[in-house]
Amino acid sequence: MAGDSQARGVLAGLDPEQRTAVTAPAGPVCILAGAGTGKTRAITHRIAHRVLSGEIVARHVLAVTFTARAAAEMRARLAELGVGGVQARTFHAAALRQVRYFAPRLLDGRAMPELLESKARLITLAASRAGLRVDRTGARDLASEIEWAKSSLVEPAEYAVAAAKALREPPYEPSKVAEVFAAYERVKRAGGVIDFEDMLRAAVWGIEEHSDVAEQVRAQYRHFVVDEYQDVNPLQQRLLDAWLGGRDDLTVVGDASQTIYSFTGATSGYLIDFPRLRRDAIVVRLVRDYRSTPQVVGLANAVIRQARGAEARLRLELVGQRPPGPEPDLRIFPDEPGEAAAVAARCKQLIAEGVPASEIAVLFRINAQSETYEEALAAAEVPYVVQGAERFFDRAEIRQGMLALRAATRATPADAPVVPAVVEALAATGWQHDMPPSGGAARERWEALAALVTLAEGAASFADFVEDLQRRAAQQHAPTVEGVTLASLHSAKGLEWDAVFLVGLSDGTLPTTYAKTPEAVEEERRLLYVGVTRARQWLWLSYGQARSPGGRARRPCRFLPQFERGGGASSGGTAALSRKPDNRRAQVVSCRVCGATLLSGADRKLGRCGSCPSDLDEELLGRLREWRVRVAGVQKVPAYVVFTDATLVALAERQPSKPAELLAIAGIGPRKLSLYGEAVLALVGGASVDDLAPEKSSAT
Repeated sequence: MAGDSQARGVLAGLDPEQRTAVTAPAGPVCILAGAGTGKTRAITHRIAHRVLSGEIVARHVLAVTFTARAAAEMRARLAELGVGGVQARTFHAAALRQVRYFAPRLLDGRAMPELLESKARLITLAASRAGLRVDRTGARDLASEIEWAKSSLVEPAEYAVAAAKALREPPYEPSKVAEVFAAYERVKRAGGVIDFEDMLRAAVWGIEEHSDVAEQVRAQYRHFVVDEYQDVNPLQQRLLDAWLGGRDDLTVVGDASQTIYSFTGATSGYLIDFPRLRRDAIVVRLVRDYRSTPQVVGLANAVIRQARGAEARLRLELVGQRPPGPEPDLRIFPDEPGEAAAVAARCKQLIAEGVPASEIAVLFRINAQSETYEEALAAAEVPYVVQGAERFFDRAEIRQGMLALRAATRATPADAPVVPAVVEALAATGWQHDMPPSGGAARERWEALAALVTLAEGAASFADFVEDLQRRAAQQHAPTVEGVTLASLHSAKGLEWDAVFLVGLSDGTLPTTYAKTPEAVEEERRLLYVGVTRARQWLWLSYGQARSPGGRARRPCRFLPQFERGGGASSGGTAALSRKPDNRRAQVVSCRVCGATLLSGADRKLGRCGSCPSDLDEELLGRLREWRVRVAGVQKVPAYVVFTDATLVALAERQPSKPAELLAIAGIGPRKLSLYGEAVLALVGGASVDDLAPEKSSAT
């Protein structure tokens, strides 16, 4: 009876949808869980409820996820619920344990071969045997292609056709990649080692080809839970099918709208097809968002609402559960340095207001974008940490590029055009200005060096530029313990912060220019959606119209409804986002303090960002309010019909001195200018309310 009481206690505090997921009967269960809807809570409570009620035994449960951190979190939550003995592991950790255990039986008494931690050395050797000389970057890109192929169950002889079908952009000719792939497999076997994909394949082979192993594994594991099911690849699904052995006690949880790793071989197809392939499956949708404010949730819904493709069939309309918070802050800046400086200033302000630096994140599409923000945060004396990548000036290609630039200093004339001189100097590293390569690592290396060229724009001389780079590098190498997180959108998946800055939201960066198919563009949209849903309270979205001051203008990110409408958009709530785009040309209004383009109606009226300091004349505001009361009384209309509070504040801040300046304030048109302009200008000029006759400002 104590177990029944504990099982009932596990249900306490669950919302109706979570409760449905937790109490669903044995069999196939698909939990479609939106960002922040409590998916880990749902699956751990489901396991605990089943164990504590006596339905299943804890040691017979295998829960698999994609990161060791997520697995540890799952074990910790189960322990808090009074359930121990459940195996919560990553796919690789679960497979490794099984292969090590069964290796003597499968390999005639031999232990499991050594596990290869890195493919780089063997791939470099294999490439050489295939007649290809590669550097470290080329080896990384070849490793990525081989990992994709092996995870997709593609053999070397099948690679060229499979890569073309999948629209891959391999770093070398597909036939040459296939040669390296085949040579790598031979070198690996000769060395008596296996890689991580081999380990998963060995686990599959052990179960599929050895009935005694299959019987023992399936006797041990009878109930399965798979987290982040939208990220499963064909090899992992093959292993899951082998574990199941035709049984159906399987709970999967995922969100098709967070499918962002297809380049690694992951596919949301298994999640999408789950109800079709398992006719008796129970599907539960978790849509109550406990992470983010309704304002953030509204923007997330607006971004994903426009999605197309297979994943869009499973999109969820989230419902915010937290109290209201500030509207998302939407900013357009003349250039990237201005954008970064404003971001750094806002980070500093948040920290001064009590937000821990570790609860702030600046997220961007590619790692090469980090340098501008490292520089701006360092200049503002805001501590930061770079997650998932090296700091910009720690990158090998940047160190190499700076050596090449320093070496070129003596040979470069003092009056030489800076940018061409930088391009020429970087050519010594093998970098080509107009030829971005294929392959993720090679392209990232190219982008990083291209960022150096961008930094050179506006430099007074080549020598000054090189000196400035050295200063930046020294400044940004200062050690930090806790600080603002700088991370790519991919590495931010699964994390959350109180304040999130999504930066560099220009077409060509997000979506990247390399997204050349409708499917690739939709994945870029989902990447933005993931970024938006990382924020709990404060969300900032921005882009610089040019990379550097005076540079070529770029278009804003096409996925944001506000940016689609240019300067006339509102940063208001969900209702503003759901309207059709206004294609009329709107006047661009910039903040008179920081220079950002103003999108909110209230900000446009004030002529400054809501977060920028006010220069309000309190005495003038008092006289304007008193005058408005008198005029409204004469006209027998509510005071706001004369002027709204926001307009009065704008007048008291901007203090116009002539009719044209009055008309520049949003909400004052020709009619109100004719009715009230003379009186308002007199008040701004110092007149008292008693000096004015209210009846002269009436509509009669």
